[in-house]
Amino acid sequence: MKTPVEGFSKLSKAEKIDWIANQCTTNPEATKKLLERYWNPDSQVQKLHDEFIENTLTNYYLPFAVAPNFLINGEFYAVPMAIEESSVVAAASKAAKFWLDKGGFKTTILGTEKVGQVHFMYKGNPKKLQEFFKKIHPNLLSSVASITQNMEKRGGGINAIELRDCTHKISGYYQLHCTFETLDAMGANFINSCLEQFAKTLKEQAKGHPDFSEEEKNIEVVMSILSNYVPNCLVRAEVECPVEQLVIKDISPEEFAQKFVQAVNIANVEPYRAVTHNKGIMNGIDAVVLATGNDFRAVEAGVHAYAAKNGSYFSLTHASIENDIFKFWIEIPLALGTVGGLTSLHPLVKLALEILQNPSAKKLMQIVAVAGLAQNFAAIKSLVTTGIQKGHMKMHLLNMLNQMGATESEKAQLVHYFKHETVTNASVKEALEKLQRT
Repeated sequence: MKTPVEGFSKLSKAEKIDWIANQCTTNPEATKKLLERYWNPDSQVQKLHDEFIENTLTNYYLPFAVAPNFLINGEFYAVPMAIEESSVVAAASKAAKFWLDKGGFKTTILGTEKVGQVHFMYKGNPKKLQEFFKKIHPNLLSSVASITQNMEKRGGGINAIELRDCTHKISGYYQLHCTFETLDAMGANFINSCLEQFAKTLKEQAKGHPDFSEEEKNIEVVMSILSNYVPNCLVRAEVECPVEQLVIKDISPEEFAQKFVQAVNIANVEPYRAVTHNKGIMNGIDAVVLATGNDFRAVEAGVHAYAAKNGSYFSLTHASIENDIFKFWIEIPLALGTVGGLTSLHPLVKLALEILQNPSAKKLMQIVAVAGLAQNFAAIKSLVTTGIQKGHMKMHLLNMLNQMGATESEKAQLVHYFKHETVTNASVKEALEKLQRT
């Protein structure tokens, strides 16, 4: 960028593209052609995409795939995934197939409670604040009646409002800690609307409270916002089978089971390993969350906070062998929605949900948790047997050949060649150059 720009958001799309191309790229005409190449040919679909966010120039493609053969609670699913990383979809598919004849995946919803907080400062007598809160509690609820009525008709709404004294953390700091049930909606707008009204009611009621001093009446609301940490919006997914059914090439079922459990145990005590271990879980989770139009950043933040809830960072999955039965499970917080937001706007999100048989938010939680468990099973299986690189680099092979400019014929020959050879950047480059010389 050569110079700052004023009023960029007010420019037309064409004017924004002109400015970016001329100010930020070395070949403006090529930039414009590239951006236009990714526009949807249907102008109405493109307009829809343009209006999802601000300052839109074009669409950024991610592969949209499915991992088939998931058996979850006795039902079959092909699970949509949107992700750019090689091997993720293949690994999930292989794990699904592995567990298909062993009873598949079982899931349980442990809770669906979401959280929001009003953060405020109060200088005064804590006991007077507690009494004040008890007195205005009904007013807080009645003040949001118009916001909550439709949610309550569907069986959701506000579960509880609690006054929390946080002065041991920051002098004068208190919270209204609020819990919600939002059913099939992720609920961010609903929760934030309630919280902002709680804050307004809190301040108004404080100003007229006869037992407060002038200083105590001056409650300062710092912010009102939902939390993406949802430890009570929890789902469990699990698989189990007799150890003897863990038939893996070149390793006995007993040795595989023992090594697998040890690998999970290591991730429970070693943060350096736990982070990568959980990143692999999130490969599967994020891909489904993104494909279904949910907020993968919120899910990531909440999940990693949960992984550190005991004061150190630990594995999200667990494994055991008891009475010759191998068990592998995950308990994970997932605040998801199947109505509202992009779920009713993005054409591919609507298709993804249709592929999943239009699940409720609870069912989607279960499917997403299974995707994470499957991904982790596949990763650990590779780590304790062949190693992660053998399968991973083979999945990267086509990307590498495309980067090297291989022709379709050369790609076909080298894919066949590397079925039994180690894939590295050097080995692929050498094999391609050798092929081109012949």
